[in-house]
Amino acid sequence: MADAVPGSPSVPAEPLTVAQLRTVTAPILARLAASAAEREETRDYPFDDVRALARAGVALAVVARAEGGAGGSLRDAVEVVIEIARADSNVAQALRSTFMSAWAVTSRPDTPNRDETLSRLRRGHILAGTANERSGGASGSVNTTAVRNGTYWVLNGEKYYSTGGLYADWFGGTAHTPQGAVLRFTVPVDRAGVERLDDFDAVGQRLTASGTTRLTDVLVGDDEAILVDADSPVADNPWQGSYPQLHLAAIEAGIAARVLDDALWWVREKARPIKHSSADKSIDDPYIRRRIGQISAYARAARSAVVLAAEELDSVRGLHGEEAHRVGARAAAAVAEAAVIAIDAALSAAPLIFDVGGGTITNREWGYDRHWRNARVIANHNPRDWKLAVAGAYRLGVAEPPTTGLF
Repeated sequence: MADAVPGSPSVPAEPLTVAQLRTVTAPILARLAASAAEREETRDYPFDDVRALARAGVALAVVARAEGGAGGSLRDAVEVVIEIARADSNVAQALRSTFMSAWAVTSRPDTPNRDETLSRLRRGHILAGTANERSGGASGSVNTTAVRNGTYWVLNGEKYYSTGGLYADWFGGTAHTPQGAVLRFTVPVDRAGVERLDDFDAVGQRLTASGTTRLTDVLVGDDEAILVDADSPVADNPWQGSYPQLHLAAIEAGIAARVLDDALWWVREKARPIKHSSADKSIDDPYIRRRIGQISAYARAARSAVVLAAEELDSVRGLHGEEAHRVGARAAAAVAEAAVIAIDAALSAAPLIFDVGGGTITNREWGYDRHWRNARVIANHNPRDWKLAVAGAYRLGVAEPPTTGLF
């Protein structure tokens, strides 16, 4: 019973390439980068540019060319995410579910509703969704209900952290049936009873559209839902949360890269040496040079860790059985380690931008405080200490990473 999403372009006649994607998206990213600070301050969502990225097929980087994608590696896709985050980390976060879906259908041929998901991606649709709720229960608990009524399921509940929800064409999540099974659903955002609220109120990531999605008597057809119970088969590689975590790490790497961009611009275009400096220009001040080098090192460390983890995770693609399990566990540990490095790098680099200028660099018009705020909010998705402990246990050979989706 899937509703049509109007205004969707047809599949391009010519197969995509990663290089083409970069060329087509470059001017969009330039616009986002130029307006990011002001938009964040005024809470101005870049709807047109986000949709332009999706319609250009930005999430198709990792999808095979035979299936309408660009045929790139996971590293290619992650580098695209880094560049989006470099322009505006809010946008990279808002597109997270869309990139997650692209990796899912690429890495797992048995992904439920795979053909329909691919079709939506090829049409440039934006996918959003979450299982998260703020109902007072333990983290990960789900109180949204799915009750059978004739040929439909009827959903009632509220989902928070609906990342990208205001931009999306489709919304997916989970609900519990009276029998205790889990129903995974995906519905068009214009379905009766779906209400999207702009109530996300974190100090950073203000424009990710990550607020509440309210579901009131929403009808879901059998073609839009998957019932998961105790008898459902277990995947060869149960660490399906690895890509979502890698995406977050890529955003941190993009933030660190943007800190470097802004610091370099400031030193070259705006900065003046302090009165007792030994240099006539800030670019010649040895302490400014040192600080730029430090920021650059953080940015490079974050990017390097993320792309290496992407290569590790990509090696799971196409594997089956015990080999898929073994390589998947190793990749999950690598992603956890990369996330820690990327988070630490972004949080360390972000405050250092203020060391390359004087009082003027702290003016709100520049919005440079947003880099730390955005990095901090992403870091709070999953605690680093848990990631470190999990990675340590795996390296010691005493435990595999959890399969809860957080690693």
